[in-house]
Amino acid sequence: MNNGAMLNAYPDSLGGTLGQCAQLLDDPALRGAFHSFYILPSLFDTDLDRGFSVISYNLNQLLATEEDLEHLRRMGVDLKLDFVLNHLSVLSPQFQDVIKNGDSSPYRDFFIDWNRFWEGHGTMTEEGFIQPDPALIRDMFFRKPGLPILMVRFPDGRDEPYWNTFYQEVRYRAPDAQELMEALGLQYGEAALLAGKIAQQLQEGIPPAQMALGRQQERIAALLESRRRYLGQMDLNLRSPLVWEFYENTLDQLREYGASIVRLDAFAYAPKTVGKRNFLNEPDTWDMLEQVRRLAQPRGLTLLPEIHDSYASGSYRTLCDKGYMLYDFFLPGLVIDAIENADSTTLLRWARELRERKVQTVNMLGCHDGIPMLDLKGLVPEERIQVLIDLIVSRGGLIKNLHGQKNMYYQVNSTYFSALGCDERKLLLARALQLFMPGKPQVWYLDLFAGKNDLQAVRQGGPAGHKEINRTNLTREDVREALAKPVTALQVRMLRMRNQCPAFDLDAHAEFEQPDAHSLRMTWQKDGATALLEADLAKLRFVMRMDTTEGLMELGN
Repeated sequence: MNNGAMLNAYPDSLGGTLGQCAQLLDDPALRGAFHSFYILPSLFDTDLDRGFSVISYNLNQLLATEEDLEHLRRMGVDLKLDFVLNHLSVLSPQFQDVIKNGDSSPYRDFFIDWNRFWEGHGTMTEEGFIQPDPALIRDMFFRKPGLPILMVRFPDGRDEPYWNTFYQEVRYRAPDAQELMEALGLQYGEAALLAGKIAQQLQEGIPPAQMALGRQQERIAALLESRRRYLGQMDLNLRSPLVWEFYENTLDQLREYGASIVRLDAFAYAPKTVGKRNFLNEPDTWDMLEQVRRLAQPRGLTLLPEIHDSYASGSYRTLCDKGYMLYDFFLPGLVIDAIENADSTTLLRWARELRERKVQTVNMLGCHDGIPMLDLKGLVPEERIQVLIDLIVSRGGLIKNLHGQKNMYYQVNSTYFSALGCDERKLLLARALQLFMPGKPQVWYLDLFAGKNDLQAVRQGGPAGHKEINRTNLTREDVREALAKPVTALQVRMLRMRNQCPAFDLDAHAEFEQPDAHSLRMTWQKDGATALLEADLAKLRFVMRMDTTEGLMELGN
């Protein structure tokens, strides 16, 4: 795996298609700045959550072609791609087969039947699902209120509950008068009247069983339920051999696309065992990861398990000790903390820990999600974390708390530039710090262009609009204008310098020093090559010196 910088974007972020992204990376203005490209999963056939609800891992024909991938390969750009281990879309062929064929579907147990999972460990409710014994779910972490269940109508008319950790939506299509005439044997006038009432009550969100429709109530409710449609992400059953066959086939697809790194999304929710947590349960989680690694290694794929958990929990240490690459969600908050407080103490302590443990990481500043805050717990004092949250919010960021509880803060949605107060000196300093931290640097496309919070997109984004604050799609003209910015051009020069310097490597010698309270010095050395960063956090000044393939280079602000 190369250690060069990695661009991070959606396939439609930079001009509308993956082909436009490839052309941009091949443009003289950006050529050589990135050796890798993390393409977010709307690259695939998906329906929700801008790619993280996968129908299949076939290419999204509106956004990407095999020719686009070949263009990237010819440039020597390898890929980081997502593999969502925990779930597939309701619209996946596997789940649609369950809906169509019920008990006779070969995929009947490809997903987790809630009642089969909890059989003998709870009480059957009138609604048709088992309520688990309280002691068994006391330590479980549910992402939404209530039990994580989607009731699925089988062909014989019964409802079966399936485990559904993340998003779900149940839709009913209102019949027209002619359909009611055919289904219920009604005259047109009565059918037309009922069609209007049904449409109105569906619009008001009234479930079919609770509608006020007179003598036809039961028959109409049955008709509506037979036409029920779903959206959502259904949890996979790791006990099914077909799931592991699917995993293997998916890794083959990702390798063929050009993946070098496979980011394992939501992996910690996938293993489920009665009596254990449904998030990072042990040893099941590590056993599952090892099984996936045994599939990935002969395919030349490096796994990057994606997990948000506090520093205090030590989950990151377990990942590292087991030899997995670490996604450095600590760095974004640590860099802001260092810059805003003109104090690099905690940042340097983290850098030294990574080197001492010989951890291989992908690091970042901004990304498609918010700026992580939960992760800092135990690494940064909680009162100082709250000061950071309040500061970013005062600059236009939006808080995402878990279950609405302030003490369960998770992340703040914001562009990194806005989080730094739209100060170009801070953004350039932050980039310099990132490039000298251990790991393969990943760069969110909007950060490269000093993108600001997109509050209009938030307003237009509906219930999940907070996520759109940092996901603005740029036109080709937008990109041309952004590339002309001095703050962008300087970042590109910094990225090229690092890519050309052989001193950065997992087995290089690195020193992280703090000459005084407000300054730092980072040095990397390997095979006679040296890279040096000196920075004054109080004055927001830095200078980089590197031995590169083009000779000794120096750059600063």
